[in-house]
Amino acid sequence: MPAIRLLLAEDHTLMRAGIRALLEGLPDVEVVGEASTGPEALALASVTRPDLVLLDISMPELNGLEVAARLTKDDPGLRVIILSMHTDPVYVRRAFQAGAIGYLVKGADVPELSLAIRAAIRGESYLSPAISRDVVGEYRRQGAGISAEVDVLTSRQREILQLVAEGNSTKDIARMLDLSVKTVESHRSEIMARLDIHDVAGLVRFAVRHGLISPER
Repeated sequence: MPAIRLLLAEDHTLMRAGIRALLEGLPDVEVVGEASTGPEALALASVTRPDLVLLDISMPELNGLEVAARLTKDDPGLRVIILSMHTDPVYVRRAFQAGAIGYLVKGADVPELSLAIRAAIRGESYLSPAISRDVVGEYRRQGAGISAEVDVLTSRQREILQLVAEGNSTKDIARMLDLSVKTVESHRSEIMARLDIHDVAGLVRFAVRHGLISPER
C-alpha cells in the first residue's frame, strides 16, 4: 500500500520538529513538505500534491482556516486535519465549515495523531475526544448552521484583516497581495464598517478572538 503523503503546516519550529518526528515514526506516512506560513502551505500543496495536510490554525499571513478552505475548494479529495491549541467549539465549527475532515487539539495523546490520520484517509471525520462533548453541546444550543461573526467578511477581507492585525502597513499588505494601496484601503474601510469596529486595536482584538491570529503575536 502506498505511503500517505502528508504536508505539515505549523509556524513554530520546535513544535513542527516534534510533530515531524512523531510522523516519521509511523510506518506508512511520508512527510512531503513543511510550511511555516499560510501562503507557503498553499504553494507547497500545489507542488507536492499531498494526500493529507496537517494544518495549524494560527499561521502567519494567512490563517489555517482560510488555507483549509482554499485547499479543499481547489482539490475536494484532499484531506485536511486542523491541529490547534484552541478548544472552543466555535473554532471547531469553523474548521469543518472550511472543509477540514478532522480537528486535533495540541494537548491530545500521541496515539490520537495516528488515529486521526487514518480516519481522515478513510474519509471519516475525526474530533479529539477531549472537546467532542463541548462541540456537541454547542451544536445543540445554537444549531450547526449558525454563522460566526467573522463570516460577514469575504475571504479576501479576512486575509487583509489578519495582515492588519499582524501589524503590517497598508503599503506592505498591497505588496504582499499584489493589490493597489487604494484597493487595500477600500477593503479595510469595508471591514471596519461590516464589523462596526473603527480602530486597529479593536480589529486586533477581533482577530485574536476569532482565531485569525494567535494571542502570542
